[in-house]
Amino acid sequence: MLRRRFQAMGTQIELVLDTRPSATAFRALAAAEADLRRLERFLTRFDPHSELSRLNELGTMVVGPALLEVVELALDARQRTRGRFDPTVHNALVGAGYNRTFAQVPRNSDAPPEAPARCAGGIRVDGETSTIELEPGVRLDLGGIAKGYAADRAAAILAQAGPCLIDAGGDIALRGRPWPVGVETSDGTLTLELSEGGLATSGRDRRHWTRAGAEQHHLIDPATGRPAEGDLLRVTVAAASAAEAEVQAKTLFLAGASAALEEASNDAVVLVTRDGRTLLAGALA
Repeated sequence: MLRRRFQAMGTQIELVLDTRPSATAFRALAAAEADLRRLERFLTRFDPHSELSRLNELGTMVVGPALLEVVELALDARQRTRGRFDPTVHNALVGAGYNRTFAQVPRNSDAPPEAPARCAGGIRVDGETSTIELEPGVRLDLGGIAKGYAADRAAAILAQAGPCLIDAGGDIALRGRPWPVGVETSDGTLTLELSEGGLATSGRDRRHWTRAGAEQHHLIDPATGRPAEGDLLRVTVAAASAAEAEVQAKTLFLAGASAALEEASNDAVVLVTRDGRTLLAGALA
């Protein structure tokens, strides 16, 4: 079993390749790491020179294939989830205090949150010219879906050398054989056995901070432009890809426990409520 760990996309990345050491295996690990780092340079909102930051600044731009594909994935997700998943939450995140990398966000600040920012902004994509046009004032945040997309890409690269698992700060993509994956619950750890696809968790218990005595977190409800209020602490979803797992986890988190139990697809879903209950849905119900 070969492993490679490094920091990228604002989190710890681990690549696992189930094969013997060889030149082919080491080339695959190096290629997967290089692709993750390359995607970070395009898709992060925290680097003013990234392609995403330049699009947010200019409003209209011809973009490269990676940014174009992730924006198209995000827009498709927004339509399918009736706006619960929304890539135009950038301004709301900044207003809540998430205006720099999470490691740099003050955990306690006297500054109050800003007024709610409008979400559901307009985005026009022209696939033929690779042009993205944002409605005036709209800026994109692609954090979760970009991380899932990058993990899926890395898995596709590594799978050419053998069964593999990519853990990008909890966004997991895997290929090639059954892998045991631990999911944190209110009672301990639930182990799922997954062979293909991805897994992601959305929750308010990891990336949170306080402003003027009010707790803030990074999961914005597009309907209010504020960090989501609800009865769920976190949601974990296994799906056909890590990017799709990200979409479903965020969507079910915003739905709340009762609606999430009804709306969960046939994929494995684990809900942990704020009052300490663990609920299983979808394929686990």
